[in-house]
Amino acid sequence: MAYRKVTGDHSVPLHAQDPETDDIQATSLDLEWDMEKELEEPSLDCYQLDSADHGHLGNSSQSTELGLERIQPSVSPQGRFERLQEDPDYVSHYTRQAPKNNQKKCRKLIKYICTGSSLFIFGLLIGHYVKNNCDARASSTNQISGDYTTNSEVYQKFSQEVTAEALRQHFRHFSQKEKEKISIAKSLAEKWRELGLSEVQLFNYTVLLSLPGPSPSNITDKGTGQCFLPEGRACNTWDQKSTANGDLLYNYASYSAQGTLEAEVVDVQYGMPDDLSQVLVSTNATNKIALLKLGYAPLLYKLSLLEEAGFGGVLPYIDPCDQPNDQMYLNKSFGIALNPGGDPSTPGYPSIDGAYRENVQHLTRLLVQPISASLAKELMSAREIAGGNKCSPLSMPVDSGKRTIILAIENRMEYGTIHNVIGYLKGVTNSDRYILVGSHHHNGYDKTAADVISGAAINTHLIETLISLVKNGWQPLRTIMFCSWGGTEFGKIGSYEWAEEMKEVLLSNAVAYVSLFSPVQGNGMLYTKASPLLQQLAADSLHKKLYLNCTKKEKCSRPNIISVQMQGDADFFASHLGIPSIEFSYQDAKTQEKPSFIPEALFPVTSSVIETLDSSFIFHETLAKLTGEVILRMASEPVLPFSALDMALDIQNKLKDDKLIADQLMAYSGSLRESAQLFQSEEMRPANDPKERDPVHVRMLNDVLQNLEKNFVIPQAPPGFYRNILYALDDQTNQFSILKESQDHWKLKHLNETLKRPLSMVLNCINSAERHLAVGLDLFEDVSTTKH
Repeated sequence: MAYRKVTGDHSVPLHAQDPETDDIQATSLDLEWDMEKELEEPSLDCYQLDSADHGHLGNSSQSTELGLERIQPSVSPQGRFERLQEDPDYVSHYTRQAPKNNQKKCRKLIKYICTGSSLFIFGLLIGHYVKNNCDARASSTNQISGDYTTNSEVYQKFSQEVTAEALRQHFRHFSQKEKEKISIAKSLAEKWRELGLSEVQLFNYTVLLSLPGPSPSNITDKGTGQCFLPEGRACNTWDQKSTANGDLLYNYASYSAQGTLEAEVVDVQYGMPDDLSQVLVSTNATNKIALLKLGYAPLLYKLSLLEEAGFGGVLPYIDPCDQPNDQMYLNKSFGIALNPGGDPSTPGYPSIDGAYRENVQHLTRLLVQPISASLAKELMSAREIAGGNKCSPLSMPVDSGKRTIILAIENRMEYGTIHNVIGYLKGVTNSDRYILVGSHHHNGYDKTAADVISGAAINTHLIETLISLVKNGWQPLRTIMFCSWGGTEFGKIGSYEWAEEMKEVLLSNAVAYVSLFSPVQGNGMLYTKASPLLQQLAADSLHKKLYLNCTKKEKCSRPNIISVQMQGDADFFASHLGIPSIEFSYQDAKTQEKPSFIPEALFPVTSSVIETLDSSFIFHETLAKLTGEVILRMASEPVLPFSALDMALDIQNKLKDDKLIADQLMAYSGSLRESAQLFQSEEMRPANDPKERDPVHVRMLNDVLQNLEKNFVIPQAPPGFYRNILYALDDQTNQFSILKESQDHWKLKHLNETLKRPLSMVLNCINSAERHLAVGLDLFEDVSTTKH
């Protein structure tokens, strides 16, 4: 069975910048408005409660038709915004005969006057009663809505209830469940229900998995006959009885081609276009085996270049100079996923009952096997890994001569079940707008990995704390969806399958994705990855936190907020759906100095490692508080805390240093900035003033903000690159990723089309976003004039 629902029907709609330059910072400050009076006018908030949509998130098996119809404003012939008109059916229509004489006319006239006067007085009384009742309801709504611009009690209470000790207890609870081989997915579902989530669903998908063979892959030196395991040990040291199958998952590349290849080893360094152009000058790459360092670009992208060049096999490794903790991983292999995302047997559509399944044996023709740095050193006859205090990057000596090896890979393909857990905390006025909060869990195919448990513990404690607020009277305006994904280690399969199934609903209803993927990876610095639309929101949260201090004695740098690709399950939501995403995490202080995409390597992490990194669980507490405030603001503020101007400034910043950018592209970006500035100052500012705000206006404005990032999703991107071009590959290159890649790729192809197509895609995205904001401005044209 391809898909099995466990609890109820699941076919329901689910739907800051810390400025990089002083100019950006100054511009952002000039456009800030005072939101201190927000929600002070209760009557308008009551009108919002009565007029806003109430989407239903129940899982009834009887019907999938939900009331998601949006409020539509009436529009005058001139196209100006007007308030909703009263339903004409409320007017009594009747016919009457002509009077027989003047007396009857007089009597009827008096009767009409008396009736009209009575109705008028009665209407005044009803209006007075409704206004008082509405004021009371609005006051109640203001009290529990969590509006941070006027009242911070909700967040203060939330912050007080988030504790390191509670996080420690959740962490140890789930760690114990994994040690006992109990399904984490089911444990999460039970725990979330126990905490008070009224609706928790378990989604199951039967998907095609690539697993290690019965014995590990191996590399044999043809000259000496010596056989090596991926970590560098001799093959005869492997003991099948003493090695758990889970260990093999950290020694293979899922979805690699299988078989045996005898070929010469070629050092391609990082496998970037510059590296390959130098190698191909003197080497025929056909069916050779490449020694490849991780870093600087997605592995899938570099594999595509190697496959295009004609290589037959690849041995990825991590250079010790690129690993923050050099010696710890020197003699360790790792796992990698060659799956760009989702079930390979159902590409682009979900693995549900009746879905056609393709016959897939592998996702690349290359034989790929990750190896340790010590084995890479042995294969390239490198003289040393490190010299003194300075690390020496690995490279094959010029005089080393040719070396031929035999690479054998025995992966197997089989179907398995992936579990997702989804819990709902429903909004009161905009329940059809969703804030997604995602962590992930393992599915029993490998041993305990505590970096996963950290995300599950924070997600669970967020639920616990928010439910406590609900019991004390607070309710979010928008629905918060808590998600725990399965199959992430095989290529984000769980999140892809669920999002593919709910794609159309999410495109319409999802507001933002908040990632809790491996939140504690080190104990040095706090890193924030965020969409340009959410950078100001992230900065506001970070700057208000006095507890964000470093643990070491050196001077702490300011929080780093960057718009770069995120590892893990944020992929589909940010890259394919254009949903603004954000992630807070602690990492080693040296990570920023190292090449990006090193975390693509999967190493086993035990609970003792996490508790050593964060023995007091203060990092977990900080991340929970930061994440919680962002969720609360997005779920509770009437106007979404997104900054269109920050996005426009980020785009100009990406273009300004690129010498190949045409003047037309700069003109489009300038037009986008002007529209964003006008939209943010002329439309968002009045909407945040209760005297100017009305529900229809706010709903339309939020729709413009919510859908703005979708304009930057391109039809196709290089392997491993986000289709959403707002996210760069790393924070070292201030340039659109697809433009930099096209310029680098040109060095191999020397085709002008390689440069023209990406330029056209960027231009179309910017123009589309400008049109999107312009149409939004047209919808609100002369709003203030009409009201005045």
